[in-house]
Amino acid sequence: MTLKDVAKAAGVSLASASYAVNKTGSLGEDTRAHVLNIAEELGYRQNLSARATRTGRTGAIGFVVPDMTNPFFPSLAQSVVQRARQNGYSVFVTDSEGDPDQEMEVIRQLIGRGVDGIVWFPVNDGNSLAKINADLPIIVIDRTVSGFECIQADYSDGGRLAAEHLVNLGHRSIGVVAGPLDVKSMRDRCQSAEGVIKSRANLAFTVENAFATELEKSVADAIVSKSATAVFCGSDLIAIGVLRVARAAGLTIPGDLSIVGFDDIPWAEYCTPTLTTIEMPVDEMAAEAVDALLRKIDGESDSNRRVVFNVNLIVRESTAQI
Repeated sequence: MTLKDVAKAAGVSLASASYAVNKTGSLGEDTRAHVLNIAEELGYRQNLSARATRTGRTGAIGFVVPDMTNPFFPSLAQSVVQRARQNGYSVFVTDSEGDPDQEMEVIRQLIGRGVDGIVWFPVNDGNSLAKINADLPIIVIDRTVSGFECIQADYSDGGRLAAEHLVNLGHRSIGVVAGPLDVKSMRDRCQSAEGVIKSRANLAFTVENAFATELEKSVADAIVSKSATAVFCGSDLIAIGVLRVARAAGLTIPGDLSIVGFDDIPWAEYCTPTLTTIEMPVDEMAAEAVDALLRKIDGESDSNRRVVFNVNLIVRESTAQI
């Protein structure tokens, strides 16, 4: 079944049929819908290889994240895939296992597969692509990498909301468990929280942990020292690790220790007790990242553009009045 057959059956020109199936050109919505219905009835499927040869585009983009074992990233990937699909694109999703060298390699592989562009969630704020000489549209999400258009959330405001929530509950000795501080988005949320705590309470400690539920000894020691009645964690994974260690040490949550996370991953709503956290606007960030990439593919570019989305405090069971 060819496009010419679709045009004939629909009673339109070959150009109009092409506009309809490729979602291009000037065509009325009723006509477009009619052509697509006929194409579906006839079982027409586009020859993507032929289209790539003709247009220079494959209709596929890449999405690179640091770690697919972190439940934040599958949720984000799903939103990216859905938005891309709405625009007629398929998505190659891959992770770099938290390794900048591996990150460079998987991006090389995506380029080799001929993707039209990449949405990139870097391992950190370093530009691991500096050694790759490729003129490919790329949009950065979450991180701050010089020379790339960036889609982010208001991390500083998230840290402020978390700390103010704990202070307003009456906590006066509050600890901070940061994620890796080589990432600006992490520094922003933790420094903002620390600023609020120092101005209105006592900062019991600041310790650093990987993006994981397994806690470093220094972090576990700080939690069980009972020097803080509340803790702000730089990510939900870390917060769940804190919750587990605290309970193993005989602390009740939130009776002895209130905990706030950051990200609002799916696990946050299902752990016990449910986790108070800062909600990241995942769907909105994903949609804007895909839209920005498609604009860039079409030749619209602003490497200095930075889009920042608002965040929200989600109050659940892991925090309480002291």
